[in-house]
Amino acid sequence: MARPNNARPIPEALVDDALAMTSPGRCVWVALSGGLDSSLMLTLAVEACRRHPRALYALHVNHDLQPAAEDFERHCRVLCSRLGVPLFVERVTVVCGERGLEAHAREARLAAYARRVAPGDTLLLAQHADDQAEGLLLAGLRGSGLRGMAGMPERREWQGRCMVRPWLSVTRAALEREAAARGLRWVDDPSNADERFDRNYLRHTVMPALAARWPGAATSFARTVEQLGESDALLEELAAETLQALGGEAACLPVADLLALSRPRQRLLVRHACRQLCLPTPPRARLETLLDQLQARDDAQVRLDWPGAQARRWRGHLYLLAPLEPVDVGWQAAWDGVTPLETPSGPLDWQLIPEPPRDIRLTLGRRRGGETLRVAGRGRRDVKRLLQEAGVPPWQRERLWLAWEGDTLVGVLGVAAAEGWRLAPMPHDHRLG
Repeated sequence: MARPNNARPIPEALVDDALAMTSPGRCVWVALSGGLDSSLMLTLAVEACRRHPRALYALHVNHDLQPAAEDFERHCRVLCSRLGVPLFVERVTVVCGERGLEAHAREARLAAYARRVAPGDTLLLAQHADDQAEGLLLAGLRGSGLRGMAGMPERREWQGRCMVRPWLSVTRAALEREAAARGLRWVDDPSNADERFDRNYLRHTVMPALAARWPGAATSFARTVEQLGESDALLEELAAETLQALGGEAACLPVADLLALSRPRQRLLVRHACRQLCLPTPPRARLETLLDQLQARDDAQVRLDWPGAQARRWRGHLYLLAPLEPVDVGWQAAWDGVTPLETPSGPLDWQLIPEPPRDIRLTLGRRRGGETLRVAGRGRRDVKRLLQEAGVPPWQRERLWLAWEGDTLVGVLGVAAAEGWRLAPMPHDHRLG
């Protein structure tokens, strides 16, 4: 059926809606690969920006993974020149690791987006319903949970930027028809025909077979992903409420309260806490092992590691943290007690000030063991006992900075100062960086 003369094609209308929702004065970027989808996205975004004036830019990420990469970049330059859109090219190096080429290329691409797109700006991405369907099938075949099955959200805040995918309800066939009607040119990625890649096998073999039996399969899968996304969002709300009820500290969860929850809510809360801390969530088997070990006796030492994160139990709390770097116990530096100083573990957060004030020369270093500190009103105390009393977790104790004046220990930064000395937070306007 021919559409009315005043009706715009769905892809065009959805881009128009996305631009209309972008705050005036903010820049809009199109992630431009040079393929059909992104070339059409940029073309329609140019038209939409005439109706909803916005500064429009294109961003091409050159992964340099195949000889055709230069053809993609060349096409993007020609297209942007014809449309009058400024193009920025980010060249990245993709190092393939244990998680596969596609995952590492995606990380490099996201890093390029973060370098170029400013916080507050909008980035338009051209994924569509077929991409959602393929993602759903891949996630199911990998045994992913609800978050993995929920696929790509239409709109997501990412590091202060708004990532928008207007076409998740539109099929590839509809985009192809729109591009053909406009006489649009694009570049096909030769690697998309290689069915050794799982996604390409689904695209060229599985999806056509499904569509032949169930017309509209891609659209149905996209609706399923949308509903899964809503369910995932509701679970995130539940997890956030649970975290607040348990004290609100994602990095330090009370074990007794955690174990009082049902096992599914325990898993949900730990995963949510990891996401709040920007840590990788533990694989299912590691998470089950962690929750089992938490039921051991209170004084049991629990430590569990997974790629990019670790969990430790101490004094009735579960600590979630990034892997700890080795400590250089031999590092020392001269310090006047107040000047910002960069250390192997980052800038100092504390000042150490003598009372009454005087010029001093301190030596900053790590614990060696056996140190004592003369504390006002308490006499000489073992540093080990002071750290225990201050509730410093064992894995953090060797990372604290100690300050000596000559051979006399005068401060454990962040914990205690010697008699005649005072600890003070480093003023924000004095901190490095």
